[in-house]
Amino acid sequence: MRELDEGRGMSRRRMLGIGGALGLMAATGLSASAALARRPPVTGAELRSAVPLPPPFQVPLPVPAVLKPVGTSGGGDRYELTQREASAEILPGVRTPLWTYEGAFPGPTIESRRGRPITVTHRNELPVPTVVHLHGGRTPAASDGYPTDLVLPEGWPEATQRTGHGLGHGMRDPRAVVTRLTRDYTFPLDQRPALLWYHDHRMDFTGPAIWRGLAGLHIVRDDAEDNLGLPAGPRELPIMIADRAFTADGSLDYPALDPALRERPGVHEPYLAGVLGDVILVNGAPWPVHEVDAARYRLRILNASNARHYELEAVSDDGRRLDLVQIGADQGLLAAPVTHRLLPIAPAERYDLIIDFSGVPIGGRVRLLNRLGSGRTRDVMAFRIARRVTDDSRIPRTLSDDLPAWRRTDAVRVRDFSFRAGRMHGGHGWVIGGLPFDPVRTDVTTRLGDVEVWRLIADVHHPIHLHLAGFRVLSRSGRPPLPHDAGLKDTISLRPGEAAEIITRFDGYRGRYLFHCHNAEHEDMAMMANLEII
Repeated sequence: MRELDEGRGMSRRRMLGIGGALGLMAATGLSASAALARRPPVTGAELRSAVPLPPPFQVPLPVPAVLKPVGTSGGGDRYELTQREASAEILPGVRTPLWTYEGAFPGPTIESRRGRPITVTHRNELPVPTVVHLHGGRTPAASDGYPTDLVLPEGWPEATQRTGHGLGHGMRDPRAVVTRLTRDYTFPLDQRPALLWYHDHRMDFTGPAIWRGLAGLHIVRDDAEDNLGLPAGPRELPIMIADRAFTADGSLDYPALDPALRERPGVHEPYLAGVLGDVILVNGAPWPVHEVDAARYRLRILNASNARHYELEAVSDDGRRLDLVQIGADQGLLAAPVTHRLLPIAPAERYDLIIDFSGVPIGGRVRLLNRLGSGRTRDVMAFRIARRVTDDSRIPRTLSDDLPAWRRTDAVRVRDFSFRAGRMHGGHGWVIGGLPFDPVRTDVTTRLGDVEVWRLIADVHHPIHLHLAGFRVLSRSGRPPLPHDAGLKDTISLRPGEAAEIITRFDGYRGRYLFHCHNAEHEDMAMMANLEII
């Protein structure tokens, strides 16, 4: 499923070839699909923008505003966010219509403290239902953003509110909790400090909703992390990377079967494996540049792309690679730093990195590049070193001592899951264990507190996300984990034909949760499964 050079106007032969490959995977299983996908660095097809694109490293890096609480009482904080249509100048001189949180893309950042609960009231003023998921959150099921727990806009049919009907494939979910116009999401935040993110999670339409702008950051902090001496203030940068493509009038291009996103889910045939854009946005700006001191910086990096994988490297103008010192993963700080020169990052993964610019000459530049890209998608952003400063930050040898020490012998069971192309409602889709998602079916039942080992195997690239619980990577294809697998994660990037083992403990809360592929198009085409914690 290699990255395609053609745009939406590709030949019928190519379209049938993609569909045929998916059909072969469904018919012959993992061995054939792994063989088909042996070489490609990415899974998906690339859209080509029809509007002139700016040169790289000209637009300043925006930093999302931090949302202020509307109330603070009883040991917790309350926030309000309105989901609404807006327009923004993403490409210089061009206005782009967006779906937003609070009129901004990315949405405003929420900063919270470990153990201090918050409630976020979301108001839906968009033309379609929405759902909000705090990705990486240790969240009670009622606020986790289950895909059928819709927040309906004014005027949406009452039948949806009463029955949960109106899902993209005509399914019903009798357990759906549907509200009109607003919903309160409560987050206890009884979890390690980490970079989380919130995004739309509506069943069948997650991909196009995120693509249109429904994504924002949420940072959890605590006193222990604050006291480590890591770079802070303006030297701590949130970096949300997302690819997009643009039509001739500056609108976002997306190959939806139903551009209104109301009834018919899915994308046109060439993009069944995932939608890739040809413009790399960082915090909503194309290939931006940021002025920095000659000092250490902490980069909180999220890959918020629908399907694009990156392999990041930091390169100075004289060709020297800078170290990427990893201090954290999806679910917070590592036990000790890990140094990389290249760092792969799949959709929905987060990495907490330190880059030291002190060895770069004043006026020099460091480019953040994507080794998996080509042409314009090889560039991500740049840093320009502006001045010498005193830097009293540090990188401690020990970062955290509260990581779980689960062992294989602690596991009460081992489960196997395959993630591959398959059949969904009479057409091509993506399935887990041979089954397309059904909100009514319980796929996995486990007891609160149980430790389990899961063995995962993929046909093409699949970033697998587990709700509620963080996990540790035990192995990849029978070998030790890779250096970037360190720490506690909630998303693992499976490469074509790869098998991996993870271990986790299902603690926190009872209820109905999910695990799914975070290639958003795969997710929308049924690559989700239910997890019931009892």
